[in-house]
Amino acid sequence: MKWVRVCAADDVPEEGAKGVVVDGAPVCVARSNGAFYAVEDRCSHADVALSEGEVEDGTIECWLHGSRFDLSTGRPVNLPATQPVPVYAVKHDGDDVLVSLEES
Repeated sequence: MKWVRVCAADDVPEEGAKGVVVDGAPVCVARSNGAFYAVEDRCSHADVALSEGEVEDGTIECWLHGSRFDLSTGRPVNLPATQPVPVYAVKHDGDDVLVSLEES
């Protein structure tokens, strides 16, 4: 598995998200309940950046229509989205957050 450093851990607020680009792909790095997550930074319903939405209790909300996605599985937990977003492997290594674009 190829790991890429995407940001410093302190760049991602608790219950927040940050958009990054990894090898040309948009990735949303989020932190919730002390854990880091990485999903494609594109809502499956409206094609807008998820990293601009609110993070709460292991989910992220799309700011445009209110769809909320489980950060662990990528599955939508409410409408209007019905398709999941890709989830990527992420790890917190010291002061850094690393992501692998291989879907987990």
